[in-house]
Amino acid sequence: MPTQSQSGATAQSGERSPSRRALLGLDALNFFLADVRDGLGPYLAIYLIAVRGPEQGWNEATVGLVMSIAGIVGLIAQTPAGALIDKGRHKPAIVIASALAVTLSCLALPFIGNFYLVVGTQSVAAIAGAIFPPALAAITLGLVGPKLFSRRIGRNEAFNHLGNAASAAIAGATAYFFGPIVVFWLMAVLAVFSVGAMLLVPEKEIDDDLARGLDEAVDEEKPSGLKALLHNRHLMLFALLCAIFHLSNAAMLTSVGQLLTRIAGKEQATSLIAACIVAAQCVMVPMAIMVGAKVDAWGRKPIFLVAFGVLALRGALYVVSDNPFWLVAVQALDGVGAGIFGALFPIVVADLTRGTGRFNVSQGAVATVQGVGASISASLAGVIIVTAGYSAAFVTLAAIAACGLVLYLVAMPETRGYEPPTDHGAAAPRAPANEKMA
Repeated sequence: MPTQSQSGATAQSGERSPSRRALLGLDALNFFLADVRDGLGPYLAIYLIAVRGPEQGWNEATVGLVMSIAGIVGLIAQTPAGALIDKGRHKPAIVIASALAVTLSCLALPFIGNFYLVVGTQSVAAIAGAIFPPALAAITLGLVGPKLFSRRIGRNEAFNHLGNAASAAIAGATAYFFGPIVVFWLMAVLAVFSVGAMLLVPEKEIDDDLARGLDEAVDEEKPSGLKALLHNRHLMLFALLCAIFHLSNAAMLTSVGQLLTRIAGKEQATSLIAACIVAAQCVMVPMAIMVGAKVDAWGRKPIFLVAFGVLALRGALYVVSDNPFWLVAVQALDGVGAGIFGALFPIVVADLTRGTGRFNVSQGAVATVQGVGASISASLAGVIIVTAGYSAAFVTLAAIAACGLVLYLVAMPETRGYEPPTDHGAAAPRAPANEKMA
């Protein structure tokens, strides 16, 4: 098995032979970290509206403001987080520290009521949460190498969605008896298991050069997320498309949760939103496996177009009925759009940055732009809901997704077989090789 001292040869060949323990630890990490990495997610809105309520100053607009502020803080942290992962030599320790920070920030919420303190805790959680996407992708790439990366990312996403489905099912069942506060207990338990899973992955098996996307000798200039974007126009375009996707998608589940709270009452809202999450996550599992298995054969672009199309359809279908069962059924379509996006995002970034040594900082830079869309989404939807109603908000989000589909179709190239840019000019995509590529 290659060691750190052999990283140069390993980086050239891309061949890796990770131990069974490391691969099982990676599976467990993606499963248990699924509910921790996003903090409270949609449960934050349910908790603040259903438990705190208007009498304590919480409504759709104020909740949206909290989520937008935390989102902005988190997106500012994305590029430094990617740079930290590129540079860091102790990735498991970074993941463990981030998991504990997210969990403790969220566990503080029941003990505070001040708006600014809530914003502060959720901002800390957002900063720590920015570590997970590049860290998990880097650990995966450093363990398995580029040849097996696409397939392994699909498996990662499948275990992530299984973890989300399991935790949502537990939250929904127990919230019926104990109320929305149960999500805090569940997060604490999953954080402990996440730390244990990370400790199963031997740090010595993670090739730090491969983990940053370095497969040939390059200069040791400190990677810059801004330079990584500006020197590759297709990476900039992909960042814009990710922002459009999340501008449409980020507020949908939160808005559905708020609508369910109004329709069914706070006693049923947590269980219903858990059902929404379970329905979507159950669909995401086969979608992630499909992406990992077929993306090298089918290409990235056609699969990504499906994600945009289904997202637009989902937003339009929400307005057909406000029946809780209909809303839960429509939410299952999130499994197609978000399932594809989650699996393809690191693969496309890896395509666009292969050989540069800037894989993780580029992930952070793209995620920063993407986060702009996500952070605006919550406030945009909240304002539209307050002024024009839920139907207008869902139609607006659907229209944004449709615009993204058209832009991806006409402007974004297929990235399988992409020629990475140099520091002195943009590159054009080359024709895919006949053989499958990682």
